Amino acid sequence: MNGRRIQGFLLTGGTQSVLRGTCNRTRTPLEGSVLVAPSLEAGLYEAIVAARAVVCGSGGLTGHMQSLCRGRGIPVLRVDQEDLAHLVGEVTLDLEDGSIVIGPGTTAGADPGSEPRSPSPGDLGSACAVIADLQDIRTINSCGPNARRVGSFFIREEFLCLAAALSPLDSLEGGPADTAVYGRAIADRLCTFVEALLPGQRLVLRLLDLRSDHAASVTELAPVAVEPNPELGLHGARWLLGSTAYRDALHAVLGALRERLGDEAGRVHLSVPFLNDAEEFTQLRKHLELPADVPLSAFIETPAAVHATAEICAAGASELFVGVKDLVQFYLAADRGNHLVAESYQTRHPAVMDGVRRVVESAHTAGTPVRVFALGADLAHYLDHVPTPDGYMMCTAELRQLLLQPQP
Repeated sequence: MNGRRIQGFLLTGGTQSVLRGTCNRTRTPLEGSVLVAPSLEAGLYEAIVAARAVVCGSGGLTGHMQSLCRGRGIPVLRVDQEDLAHLVGEVTLDLEDGSIVIGPGTTAGADPGSEPRSPSPGDLGSACAVIADLQDIRTINSCGPNARRVGSFFIREEFLCLAAALSPLDSLEGGPADTAVYGRAIADRLCTFVEALLPGQRLVLRLLDLRSDHAASVTELAPVAVEPNPELGLHGARWLLGSTAYRDALHAVLGALRERLGDEAGRVHLSVPFLNDAEEFTQLRKHLELPADVPLSAFIETPAAVHATAEICAAGASELFVGVKDLVQFYLAADRGNHLVAESYQTRHPAVMDGVRRVVESAHTAGTPVRVFALGADLAHYLDHVPTPDGYMMCTAELRQLLLQPQP
């Protein structure tokens, strides 16, 4: 019925407070549509990035695909599953009160601008932009003089795969020829990213980290284990340690980068995901057979890694990235993708803040650079409660908003 209002919960915001679009209930990309889906998963990547907004029936604030949307400035609204069936035709999203009005004829006015944030670009240190594709680099580097504050761009390898329509597990299971093709395809995309960098900027590639449930949605041929709790399962450093094919693919990536970029290949750095301790870091560097001149950084996103920070630095980590989104869910036992425990998922919880402070202080003592991820809404709080890290990581859309503030 036209004029019906459905109440929801805003998972990620955008640049407008009110917007209107036509619902897309298929998995096919439809530019400028409002994508409607029961849940957000990797198989919807193309449809998500083409959408003007997303409405889903489940998920939390910081799931992987929600983070993709936040980085691209695509608002995501969660509604009750039974309300999804009513979302057809034209709808209007009122992002200020988290609701949807069904039917045409409503006025969608552009937001003249969000309220200015209290933090300034100078608070970011050497900022790191969390990106999904080449467009995000261009977006950040078009922000005028403040773009020079961005020293690095962080990209997940699985996002490179999605953008290139690669099925990583299928490629790695296909034998040496398929593995080499996969490595060259990843290197090709990284080379185009390097060409878009400003002087002094670099790329940080987070090595492949496909949980079994995510892997299943983008895999056609390779066997994928069914795990009772994939979030706490065989992924990140654990999976990398067991894959010889991935080691070979990574060497194909590095070889192609050196061949194409020469010395500029050194602008691409590698980072270990989902790491627990220094032993895993040491074992993985050995397993991957990385040359001594290839830096390897570490993501600190489990409580165990927080307490092992000093040892991870001593083991040779080139820098640290504090993955606050995962730290929250592991410290508070609150799945970041489960809306039923959304109230328990608190990015400013005292236990989380204590863990972040421990990492920064240990890294400072060791002389290892450390960068902390922050949602835009949390940045001011982190600036007040965390010892100054070397820089902050932020999603593209939120970082752009900050960088476009006038210089003092």
